[in-house]
Amino acid sequence: MTTSQDTQQDAGRAVRVRAELPLAPGTVTRANALALRKARDADTRTGVLEYVIRHAEQAPDRPAVSEGERTLTYRELLERVAAMRDALLSRGVRAGDVVAAVGPRSTGTPVVFLALESLGASYLPIDPGWPEVRVRDVLNRSRAALLLDYSGAGTAGEAGDAGSTAGAATAAAAAEGTPTLRPPAEGAPGPAAPLPRNTADRSRETRYTIFTSGTTGRPKGATVEHQGMLNHLWAKVADLSLGPDDVVAFTAPLVFDISIWQMLCPLLTGGRLVVVDDSAMRFPRWLVGTLDTEGVTVVELVPTVVGWLVDEARRLGGGLLQRLRWLLSTGEELHPAVAARVLDGLPHVAVVNAYGPTECSDDVTHHLVTSADLARPRLPVGSPVVNTALYLLVHGADGTWRAAEPGESGELFVGGTGVGLGYLNDPGTTDRAFFLDPFDPASATGRLYRTGDLARFDEGLVHYLGRGDRQVKVAGVRMELDEIEAVLSRHPAVDKCAVTVSGEGDLAELVAHYCLRSPVTPEVLEEVLGAALPLPMVPRRWREWDALPLTHNGKIDHRSLQAAAATPRKEAR
Repeated sequence: MTTSQDTQQDAGRAVRVRAELPLAPGTVTRANALALRKARDADTRTGVLEYVIRHAEQAPDRPAVSEGERTLTYRELLERVAAMRDALLSRGVRAGDVVAAVGPRSTGTPVVFLALESLGASYLPIDPGWPEVRVRDVLNRSRAALLLDYSGAGTAGEAGDAGSTAGAATAAAAAEGTPTLRPPAEGAPGPAAPLPRNTADRSRETRYTIFTSGTTGRPKGATVEHQGMLNHLWAKVADLSLGPDDVVAFTAPLVFDISIWQMLCPLLTGGRLVVVDDSAMRFPRWLVGTLDTEGVTVVELVPTVVGWLVDEARRLGGGLLQRLRWLLSTGEELHPAVAARVLDGLPHVAVVNAYGPTECSDDVTHHLVTSADLARPRLPVGSPVVNTALYLLVHGADGTWRAAEPGESGELFVGGTGVGLGYLNDPGTTDRAFFLDPFDPASATGRLYRTGDLARFDEGLVHYLGRGDRQVKVAGVRMELDEIEAVLSRHPAVDKCAVTVSGEGDLAELVAHYCLRSPVTPEVLEEVLGAALPLPMVPRRWREWDALPLTHNGKIDHRSLQAAAATPRKEAR
């Protein structure tokens, strides 16, 4: 296997930020004066695996990862990483390669990640539930060197072996000509080679790519450097005071950026990672039971599940979740009423409202929710995490940006160590969101990210005011409505279409509006979307129109559609 310009040998080849942000005169000085910043020393040079090795040397029998009744010690974790590394090396994986990995959230996930880190390769998670057409697109766009299928029973072999649950992914890899590797079973003959120590500076290595929803009807691969990932991990360690006695719940789908810190932070500090399976995430009683039985001290959930969790804990009676110290909310807006239920029902638990884009190594702000916050109409998302700079800018009629004045809303821009590399092999999309940093000549990355989020700064806190474009989060899943529309519009029977969101918070749902050129049922259109998009991006409600409402300039009037979706009317089913 060769590493070349096509497989992202270094950060500057497959992803390069080159756009300059047009600024009004005096903006640099004024924006710097009003920016929110936090600076602190953080080790972004060392690999996570180096810390795991140290913990294994000091306490080899200390539990590292638990899944159900099974626990891996730090020594056993390293043994599995070494075996996985050998398997990857045998297939030619080298530094700079992008390796797509498909499998469930499990003890195998950190093994895969650490093995790739040890080689200097880049991790690209694939959801086993994605349709084949989406996986093919991701493999093609990422130019992945290999598909690592760890979803099955672990027997050695190629794609299609019994036990794999990643049929769509392996079929997509075969269609794209991407080699597929299924790692050997645990305890397979032959000891793995010892893991080499790597004391080199890892900060500029490309560490992972998360494909998120894109406006063109195709996903885009947000790519993160090692230094950005480590900076975020240390931010979590600092703000949550994480240590070797902490037990962190692994709850996130692997194609969401929060899975990275959940998986790695406890291993960084010598703590324990607890894998929470999908069945427990669907049933509040099982979730409470898992967190309580495992003695979880830190859990991160979307607000909907936060509400379920506290309600179920109260219903089951006192004495539960006594070891829980931190409850983080992310993925969608945390409403004061939900936060109030947590503070009342679990008074010993601190609630953190977290905010951040995938493009900036996950969270860029944290906010510890207080009783005083509950009187606000919306909770703040907080102050910047370590080594992060936040700027608030307003786009002028002349096309230039100026600093938002105190009390004025503007668009949020992020600078500092956490800013990602851009979108993998997609310079056009990168140039629309990533810019050369004009504000901080000493920036660790030299990059600035335009979030598209509207915000206001007040007393050192960021107050989130909503999206400036059509990117939304429904049930904790980030998506672009334009992507859904692009796929739906490809059906030959569809003349025009639009997708809106009806309801807010826990009640939010997607509504598809469309007019037809030939008869077709909503069930057929659902199947079309389901074959191309993840399930959360398939609308639950469908409304057929004779003609979609238009604005004065001839564009589809999304505001009218959104208002119409809120009024009772016979749906197209």
